[in-house]
Amino acid sequence: MSFEETMRLAQQRGFFFKAAESYPNSPAGFWDYGPLGVSLKNRFVELWRRLLVKKDGMVEIDGAQILPKAVFEGSGHLTGFTDPIVECSNCHSVYRADKLIEEKTGKITAEKLSDKEYDELLAKNGVRCPNCGSKLSGTKRFNMMFRVGVGAQGEDAYLRPETCQTIFVDSPLLFKTQRVKLPVGFAQYGKSFRNEIAPRQGLIRLRELNQAEVEVFFNPRTAEGVEKFGSKLGTRLSMLLPDGSSRRASVAESIDSGSVPNRLIGYYLALVEEFYEAAGLEPDKIRFRKLSDSEKAFYAEVAYDLEVKTSIGWVELVACNYRGSYDLGGHARMSGTNFEVDDAGEKLLPHIFELSMGVDRSLYVLLEDAQRVEGDRMYLALRPFLAPLQVGVFPLVSKAGIPEESNRIFLNLRERFDAFYDEAGSIGKRYARADEVGTPYCITTDFQSLKDGSVTIRNRDTKSQERVASDELEQKLGELLRWPPIQ
Repeated sequence: MSFEETMRLAQQRGFFFKAAESYPNSPAGFWDYGPLGVSLKNRFVELWRRLLVKKDGMVEIDGAQILPKAVFEGSGHLTGFTDPIVECSNCHSVYRADKLIEEKTGKITAEKLSDKEYDELLAKNGVRCPNCGSKLSGTKRFNMMFRVGVGAQGEDAYLRPETCQTIFVDSPLLFKTQRVKLPVGFAQYGKSFRNEIAPRQGLIRLRELNQAEVEVFFNPRTAEGVEKFGSKLGTRLSMLLPDGSSRRASVAESIDSGSVPNRLIGYYLALVEEFYEAAGLEPDKIRFRKLSDSEKAFYAEVAYDLEVKTSIGWVELVACNYRGSYDLGGHARMSGTNFEVDDAGEKLLPHIFELSMGVDRSLYVLLEDAQRVEGDRMYLALRPFLAPLQVGVFPLVSKAGIPEESNRIFLNLRERFDAFYDEAGSIGKRYARADEVGTPYCITTDFQSLKDGSVTIRNRDTKSQERVASDELEQKLGELLRWPPIQ
């Protein structure tokens, strides 16, 4: 399915909508989740909690979204969190210089070029205003953070552009109150805000976004000896290297070749790949792209993007960054607070490896990937535990007490499952509506149900039907809809 078809279906079925769409000229980059989208998002985040946070024994927090200016001076965001922009000399449209070059050449443009280097590339490739064809201005820098004024005096503060800074500034209290030891992962799910120049492609690029972030604190001198980091050495990863070559190899082989620096990073790359496979993506659609020195964020020593193949190309879902002690060192200098941790008698600033997951774009990718078309039939083959509506309950006909029996079953099931009741139209049309939003199982009551108390369970993917006793229905559905185990 194409990007346009997926977005149209998602909006028609109430997964998500443009924010304030009823008002003309509402700014781009803001989206609201409808009922089905909220349910899908909650289940996706719960899967993240199960297969990353709980599986690895991480500690989860929920931090403030507005932070004082000093935090972003310490983190380097006031100077480093910028996009290169150009402005049309005629219509005054504003564009990202690197994206214009990419669209013109078809090649990814490094983000760490100087303004002069961007100007040279724009001139070399004859890039002009896409809107009116006029000449573009020279490249300049635009800080993507949203500034807010706090209190009556309007004290400078900012909406956080990433959730991780809360983790970093809270870490001294976390180590003190939670009595955790290195290595340890701190996790957070929540909102971040980025004043993107030209957000587009629906949930792929937003100004208000949901992130599920993990920051792993560790001692670089002792982490290699931690037993769990050797447990994923046999896991195979697909890797696109900066020189353009690609390979699929085990974590152990990737460490030997130098494409992965150590067992800790290999372990977490494997963990996040396994997460997306559990969510329903095939391994051949997942790769890690190792970023070159000119592509890495300003704080990263080594960086990988987990990307997934879609109808619009490879889309980055997770930024995996080895941040060293950059962040803690900056906050220590700016705040005067001691960010060192005691590790078996050694006082040190921990190093940090990050898994920064874009939740919104992950949900888009899962929706696109799950669409199936068989003749006139379309259905969403979402994993049952992720489906926003888990169970549909239908009476075969609207007479002879069958709707009353269906409603009794529905009222029992909705206490445990996300269930809905539907008796409008033919049974075939009701199945089709359920299939379109990914409902994995539909329960139908009929005349036999009134005789022996049995019902049919219809499987979305195979369309097969199984007869079960209604008093066994809750247990049966519990087995069919169970979450993947935490191993």
